[in-house]
Amino acid sequence: MPFDIDLIKNHYSSLAKRVSDAKSKLNRPLTLAEKILYSHLHEDSALQSYNRGKDYVFFSPDRVAMQDATAQMALLQFMMAGKSKVAVPSTVHCDHLIQAKVGSDQDLKGALDINSEVYDFLDSVSNKYGLGFWKPGAGIIHQVVLENYAFPGGMMIGTDSHTPNAGGLGMVAIGVGGADAVDVMVGMGWELKMPKLIGVKLTGKMSGWTASKDVILKVADILTAKGGTGAIVEYFGEGASNLSCTGKGTICNMGAEIGATTSLFAYDESMSRYLRATGRAEIADMADANKEHLTGDAECYNNPEKYFDQLIEINLDTLEPHINGPFTPDLATPISEMAEAAKKNEWPTDLEYCLIGSCTNSSYEDITRAASIAKQAVDAGLKPKSQLTITPGSEQVRYTLERDGVIKTLQDMGALVFANACGPCIGQWDRAGADKKEKNSILHSFNRNFSKRADGNPNTHAFVASPEIVTAVALSGQLGFNPLTDTLKTDDGKEIKLSEPTGYELPPNGFDVEDPGFNPPVEDGSGVEVKVSPSSERLQLLKPFVPIEPKNLHGQRVLIKAKGKCTTDHISMAGPWLKFRGHLQNISNNCFIGAVNYFNDEMNSVINYVSGDYMPVPDSARMYRDNGIGTVVFGEENYGEGSSREHAAMEPRFLGVNAVIVKSFARIHETNLKKQGMLALTFVNPSDYDLVRQDDEVTIYGFGNMEPGGTLMIHLQHADGTEDTFEVNHTYNEAQIDWVRSGSALNKIREDLGVA
Repeated sequence: MPFDIDLIKNHYSSLAKRVSDAKSKLNRPLTLAEKILYSHLHEDSALQSYNRGKDYVFFSPDRVAMQDATAQMALLQFMMAGKSKVAVPSTVHCDHLIQAKVGSDQDLKGALDINSEVYDFLDSVSNKYGLGFWKPGAGIIHQVVLENYAFPGGMMIGTDSHTPNAGGLGMVAIGVGGADAVDVMVGMGWELKMPKLIGVKLTGKMSGWTASKDVILKVADILTAKGGTGAIVEYFGEGASNLSCTGKGTICNMGAEIGATTSLFAYDESMSRYLRATGRAEIADMADANKEHLTGDAECYNNPEKYFDQLIEINLDTLEPHINGPFTPDLATPISEMAEAAKKNEWPTDLEYCLIGSCTNSSYEDITRAASIAKQAVDAGLKPKSQLTITPGSEQVRYTLERDGVIKTLQDMGALVFANACGPCIGQWDRAGADKKEKNSILHSFNRNFSKRADGNPNTHAFVASPEIVTAVALSGQLGFNPLTDTLKTDDGKEIKLSEPTGYELPPNGFDVEDPGFNPPVEDGSGVEVKVSPSSERLQLLKPFVPIEPKNLHGQRVLIKAKGKCTTDHISMAGPWLKFRGHLQNISNNCFIGAVNYFNDEMNSVINYVSGDYMPVPDSARMYRDNGIGTVVFGEENYGEGSSREHAAMEPRFLGVNAVIVKSFARIHETNLKKQGMLALTFVNPSDYDLVRQDDEVTIYGFGNMEPGGTLMIHLQHADGTEDTFEVNHTYNEAQIDWVRSGSALNKIREDLGVA
């Protein structure tokens, strides 16, 4: 029987009335995103027309999903809330802590040994509080959710920025920080500013080398890395109906790279096929019966400029394969222009590694299309010039691929198969030689390609493409290779031109798996003991943050003025640091070590005015904190872009940072700062960023009477006796101001629940 079937039955039984009530109240047709949002209003938010991009609204998500790296801190916070069981279906997925090095079997065994303490904690805390637990090796959270939990018209939150993958099954699925997950798990409404709506009309039909991946690579080119901030991207049109369900998931997944709140597609036959193929025919039948409520109204799609805040149109008939990068996922180059672009920009063209898989492109369809290229290579005697690696998305996908001989085909080409986990995509890759920091390029089908992301080397130029393009390029070993026009040469000198890739949307013989890797919780977890050793280096019980008071905001020091792109990877790196995700004190040693100091163009080197010396950023923060001096961080555009990891907010908070002042924020990170009781502020005039000097003493005025819609004042006392004053904005509502007054959102929850 499908998971949470009673919940889903209840959802569909009342969906028609809820949608009808919303349409009646708003007195207009609704997009799919609006139907789902308005049908999930929490009782604290009345059914009324809410202003997009302005009004804060409380929602009631159907479920919560957490990956192991973020689940640790989320569940440590949940333990402080005083609840005996989660209020909504929730799951933990062990996918981030498995390091890719040798191959799936050895890598998984090593992870089980190295991470046993963390896995035991997550298993036991899940048992105690009623969460489903997916074991290491079961698969990547987003693929497992798509296969087991996502359903059309539903709403979920997940503690990972690529949670929107479930939009491939018509679900509003939103990435959040752990504190947001706690709100939902304790039974409170979840707050979100009503998103704007971006419509993407897809016409035509893909063919040849073009894949679903190319749709989102093109959208990223159009919208840039911050163009989707605060918006839901809704895809529609005949082209959307021509995509597979997992192809839709790929597009929604990588929507995180344009800053979108989430992305989704309307329910159609491809989703019905996928639900039935994954053992959920009962859900497909219910969705079929509610089909008119699981798509935007015809008027919205016929006159999209009237109902969407922004409209984009892409013709799939003419869409060319793209390669995006390096260092940012929105730098798009059509494959026909890559050779010239690489030469012009002096990008390294020799590719030692080409990698496919991850949560973005690890479906049966993706891997079989890649395997069709591999078979051509094996049959022709072509040997790859780059090492190809494969990361299956789930044990179900891996098992089925192995059963059908697909894995063998790829291995015959020389591919290395990693464990069903995030691996290189999240920086869990023990790449030989990466420590030498040599300038090089890699090509992968992942979603994110920030500096240091995959292997820790800041000089690795990471490029993003579809799995079939990555596989073909691996045969040439050259970044500029274009399989649409170029040929390959065998050892005996024969010229070979690859045929277009082919694959299977779904396994012809159905999915199969021996052990999916799921542990259900016990019925009564009251007797389960959750152990956290006081001497552990990886787990640490939390203490409530002390609230910021007006007096703390006088005479603060500049911890760092970050220059250029400052993502959550720059603020709190992943890779080897993932092992400390459950220990706030230890992981705070990576705080801002990847950010570039504006004043010396160096990473992890800032001057401290207590000691008078340059030192690592975390050390400087601790010295200020321990001497009773508050600190402020300054940054530029789209600050906090990337992952949902709340550690990028908790670490500065733990180290004594009171405020982050930037030109603009990425949505999730701004919320995470608010949740942890900090001030997230933006320059009224972005040019005021230039006024900040490293020797400034910073005072923030107006916090004592801070109110929604107001501004605060920043006073900079320069060391030469001069001074500057400027205004900053904030987006806090009354409830969020209360979070800061209480020290954090969790502190406020504890107060409301009467937890001592």
